[in-house]
Amino acid sequence: MNDASESIRQQILHLVGEYVRRAHAPEPFIPGESFVHYGGRVYDEAEVQAAVDAVLDFWLTEGPRVEAFSQALADFQGLRHILTLNSGSSANLVAVATLRSVRLPRPLRPGDEVITPAATFPTSVAPIVQQQLVPVFVDCRVGTYNLDVALLEAALSPRTRAILVPHILGNPVEMDRVMAFAEAHDLYVIEDVCDALGSRYDGRPCGSFGHLSTYSFYPSHHITTGEGGALGTNDAQLACIARTIRTWGRDACRADGQGVEGMARYDPRYTFTELGYNLKMTEVAAAIGLVQLGKLPDFVRARKANFRRLYEGLKPYAEWLILPQWAAKADPAWFAFTLAVREEAPFTREELVRHLNAHHIETRYLFAGNILRQPGYRHIPHRVATPLVETERVLRSAFFIGLYPGLDAARLDYVLSVFDDFFRHRRRKARN
Repeated sequence: MNDASESIRQQILHLVGEYVRRAHAPEPFIPGESFVHYGGRVYDEAEVQAAVDAVLDFWLTEGPRVEAFSQALADFQGLRHILTLNSGSSANLVAVATLRSVRLPRPLRPGDEVITPAATFPTSVAPIVQQQLVPVFVDCRVGTYNLDVALLEAALSPRTRAILVPHILGNPVEMDRVMAFAEAHDLYVIEDVCDALGSRYDGRPCGSFGHLSTYSFYPSHHITTGEGGALGTNDAQLACIARTIRTWGRDACRADGQGVEGMARYDPRYTFTELGYNLKMTEVAAAIGLVQLGKLPDFVRARKANFRRLYEGLKPYAEWLILPQWAAKADPAWFAFTLAVREEAPFTREELVRHLNAHHIETRYLFAGNILRQPGYRHIPHRVATPLVETERVLRSAFFIGLYPGLDAARLDYVLSVFDDFFRHRRRKARN
């Protein structure tokens, strides 16, 4: 690039920064009129400038920014290999498909079982079914909303080959107990970290325990690239199989000696060793991700501080609400603040949620609730290993509100005041 072109580029980026500061300036918060969202993008001019900078290079597919983002995320997670993708859902698909590869010494085969919770996000279950495996559902625990690790033994059968463990809403699962169980029974472990980037268990990042881990960078998650995801592992063979599947099935494991049948030589760019897809991340997404990743420690601190503010503010209502719970060794980077209405409360979840929504406070139910009650999942091949009593409580009574870094003290105070109004009214009504 010559000096004149570089000068124009810098002018463009300067103007982009000025535009973002003006056009994307946060609007003042007006209680009762402004929406308090459950999640969203937290960014400034740096992300937009990085995206424009990538567009000016016009290297639109995977390139040096993707490589840099992958390495930075691997360093953050303490993993040897990070493979970027177009979404966290794609990451789950590639992770499960990788374990089906015949190049593994012990691949998963059709009909093999994968233990996973029934209270979950659908795209943690869909790849299991799509890869001709059988999800084995266990119950969760209301409060943590995670898979109840005490039930793993009850889920075991001669066909059990893997566990897919989501860290629900940023709350770490007891991974020491999961890994001990997996090692005792020679099982693969996939950690779904889509809600939990920055969360730690026993001092280690969530995602650093299992054979494979998956990540999402959707706008509501801990960092965003717009659409985007990643897969992590410390196993070189799993990494190259996953890369092959992600990239059309084109061989990324050149050392295995496979070639095209009947051909002495064939172009390796058109040698396909897996049933694959095109699920790659773009340069523009990675450019945004690099900036976001640099802000992740601040984002995590903000999420923890917002969680503490909501927890202390809602503690007086623990007689009616089940507040979030977490394991002793867990250090959550919370995705959201999850509540469940107690069965003995004099109101329903729907009444409380309707009150919050009427005051412009966004709420969400806890994903699918019980995945087996969802229309697309009622008739999938599966096995229910334990009664789903707690999962049914999630379906009936759990919901979450936001605590992401875009919420300031004024918004959190407003949220708590709306809860206070609801409970004052309920107590007056109970006395009368």
